[in-house]
Amino acid sequence: MRSFTRPIHLKHYLGLFFGSTVAIVSFLALTPPLLREVQAQSPVQDNRIVVLADVQEANEETGVITARGNVKVNYPARKLQATAAQAEYYTRENRLILSGNVYVLQDGNSIRAETMVYAIDEGRFVATPKPNQQVESVYIVPESSQPGESVGATPN
Repeated sequence: MRSFTRPIHLKHYLGLFFGSTVAIVSFLALTPPLLREVQAQSPVQDNRIVVLADVQEANEETGVITARGNVKVNYPARKLQATAAQAEYYTRENRLILSGNVYVLQDGNSIRAETMVYAIDEGRFVATPKPNQQVESVYIVPESSQPGESVGATPN
């Protein structure tokens, strides 16, 4: 019985290995250090803020990540979704500024404004309208168990 074996060309396998390594190293080299730092600081996936946009830029000196054009923000840890024309994430202050036809939805509550500042650590929003307009908010108010009873009130 004849056995056919193909010679192993080590050069071919090393080329695949080193080619893959070069691609990974090149990707890491092209990823801005600011983005690598943001990714490294987010070990829990639920704490990620996902931003989709037509254009995104990161400035390592200022620590600001800017997204422009059809911006969509998803922050699952805070059950927050938003859309805007532009978003700026200030990594050092942990602050998100949305501008241009802003719409934010969180736990069924929503806000429409021209600009909105979200202080993430404080969980606080500050919304401002276009000139001569108003900010629109829709809040879901939990129903009380009995008429005339305020939410959170304890019975006597």
